[in-house]
Order: sequence, then structure tokens, then C-alpha cells
Amino acid sequence: MVSIYAKVVGALMFLVGILGGIPMFAPDGMLFGIFMVDMVHNLFHLISGLVLLTAGFGVQWDVSRRLVLGFAAVYGLLTLVGFLATEGRVLGMQFNMADNVLHLALTATALMFALPVQRYPTRL
Repeated sequence: MVSIYAKVVGALMFLVGILGGIPMFAPDGMLFGIFMVDMVHNLFHLISGLVLLTAGFGVQWDVSRRLVLGFAAVYGLLTLVGFLATEGRVLGMQFNMADNVLHLALTATALMFALPVQRYPTRL
């Protein structure tokens, strides 16, 4: 499941990085009229997408899992910093509350797919 998550989200992140640089999709620096983007933000999306695509198409599950956990850690940090600085620049990127909520969702879903579920034996 972690590789499917990485492939799907990686492709979406890469696509968002491209669309954020096209004025038709990001007029006035607002991707789809909702999310604040700039060149640094778009570059971050492109790199995140490539990392996840690497994880998704990797041959070893453990390496894929670690890359997705790393993605979750980075986006968790971005989420935290973004919520502390609700509007404006964070780490050289434009952020708004919609970005923060999306980053929180990306962090949560990455953790959900990358953290293994422990199964305990049941007694009969």
C-alpha cells in the first residue's frame, strides 16, 4: 500500500509543481484560486513529487516506507511552521491556511500508509 500511495501522491505533487508555474492555473500566485504558490513553492512540490515517485517505484518496501516517512516528517514540519505563521512567507515559500490544511492532510495520510499496523495474536 505504501508504494501505491507514493505513486499516486508523487504524481499529483509533481503535477501541482508544474501547474503552479502556469499562469492559467495560478493567476496572481493562487493555484486553482485557493493555494498560494511561488517559484520556490513549485520547486518544493516538484522535488517532493520526485521523491515520492522514487519511493513508489522502488523495489524494496522498507526503502519506500522510509522515504514516505521522511516526506511525512518534512510536511509535518511545514504544517507546524505554517500554522504558526498563518499567512505569508514560510521558509521562503508563500503559504496560506489552505496550504496548511492540505499539508496536514498529506502528513496524516503519509503516516497512515507508511506506519505498519501491528497485529497481536488473539487468544481463543
